[in-house]
Amino acid sequence: MKKITDIYKKYNLMQNLVEHQLRVTAVAEMICETLDVPVDKDLVVRVCLLHDMGNIIKSDLNYFPEFVKPEGLEYWQKVKDEFIEKHGNEEHFATEKICKELGFGEKEMRVLNAVGFTRAENTLNSDSTEGKVCCYADQRVGPFGVLPLKDRLDDLNKRYQNRANKKLPIGRGEELVKCLEDIEKEIFSKSSIAPESITDESIKKYIVDLKEIEM
Repeated sequence: MKKITDIYKKYNLMQNLVEHQLRVTAVAEMICETLDVPVDKDLVVRVCLLHDMGNIIKSDLNYFPEFVKPEGLEYWQKVKDEFIEKHGNEEHFATEKICKELGFGEKEMRVLNAVGFTRAENTLNSDSTEGKVCCYADQRVGPFGVLPLKDRLDDLNKRYQNRANKKLPIGRGEELVKCLEDIEKEIFSKSSIAPESITDESIKKYIVDLKEIEM
């Protein structure tokens, strides 16, 4: 077994992606600890820690110039090209491939496949609390930290509608936003906290411990 931070180093993840996965996991763990229904917290943590392992594939390295520092754009473009050569050019498939390499079984893969903006409808209609928590936690974390769901979804809806290679049908973005809002309502109807309780400050303590997890 290896520490999660060593796994991130092995796959040469950009620091912003490392921070995103840790924040998402911290949000999910915090939610799990407040639910009044059974939930497999360890499963949620494992999935969230690895849910975006292939995301450099879809990253526009020019979009946030600060994310390529200190190594520089040329370095990360080379990493991206090599990553695509090794894992393929579709980020979800690459993430699945890496997660299987790291020991994910059928149970983990089912929850992993609940995560993502475009998967919100299927996740809402599923009976998986773990999938809903993972999917929701991912939508609460933006490029620079935790955001209210509305702010995060406004950004995601615009981003998906404006990407020529992933343009959603007219109105589909709004439908998915509604699904995620319904997931939020369902989760917090079973929680002892409100969505507003989840902030960068409130998840700090979780991140410290998550860095020591072995997988």
